[in-house]
Amino acid sequence: MQPYPIDPSCPHCNDQLFALKHPLLITEQFRVVCDVHPLAEGHILIIPKQHISCVGEFSPEMLEEFIKLYDSTSEFVKATYGSVSSFEHGKIGQTVYHAHVHILPFDGKPEDIISEGSEHMTSIQSMKDVQSEYKTRGQYLFFSVGEGHGLVDTKLGCPRFFRDRFAKAQGQESLGDWQSASKDPSVQAENLARITNLENNWNRYNHFN
Repeated sequence: MQPYPIDPSCPHCNDQLFALKHPLLITEQFRVVCDVHPLAEGHILIIPKQHISCVGEFSPEMLEEFIKLYDSTSEFVKATYGSVSSFEHGKIGQTVYHAHVHILPFDGKPEDIISEGSEHMTSIQSMKDVQSEYKTRGQYLFFSVGEGHGLVDTKLGCPRFFRDRFAKAQGQESLGDWQSASKDPSVQAENLARITNLENNWNRYNHFN
C-alpha cells in the first residue's frame, strides 16, 4: 500500500476519527464512506486518502480512479433511491479542508439549489471539466442534479454552500449545519438509522451486481 501524506488531526485523513467510521469501499487511493451527517439516507462521500484539498488538484491517475468510483457510486444511489445528485466545493466554503465529494439522492431541479437562476450556472460534460476550471481559475463550485452537471458562479460561495441548499430543498434545513446537528441526540439516532440502512442496501446491491 502506497503511503500518502496525511494530517493526523484531519477527520478525512485519520480513520480513527468520526468521519470515516462507516466505510463502504476502500481502494488504493480512495475511501467511499457513509456521510456521518447525512442530508438523506443514501448520502455518500468519496474521499482521497491523500491530504489534498479538492478534485481540481487530483493527479491524472487519481482522477481516473475517482471518475470510476463516482460513476459506480452514482449508479448505486440512483438504482437504490431513485435519484442522484452530487456536489463539491472546490475549496470554497469547505468546513473540512480535505477533498470530499458528496453523492446523495435528490429528486429535484438545478433551480431548487441555485435559486438565483440559470445565469449563475454553466453546464459541463464531465469531472475533467472541473479540473480545467480549477487550473484556469483556482476555484470552482461543482454540483449535479440527475444527468446534468454544472459549475456555479463562485461569487455565491460561502461556508456549507451546497449542504445548506440541498438540506433546504429537501425540507431538512436544520441538517445543513452538521456541527450543530451533531450535538442533538435525536438527530444522531436518526442518522445512525439512515447509515445502517445505507450499509445494508450497499451490501445487498453489490452482492447481486
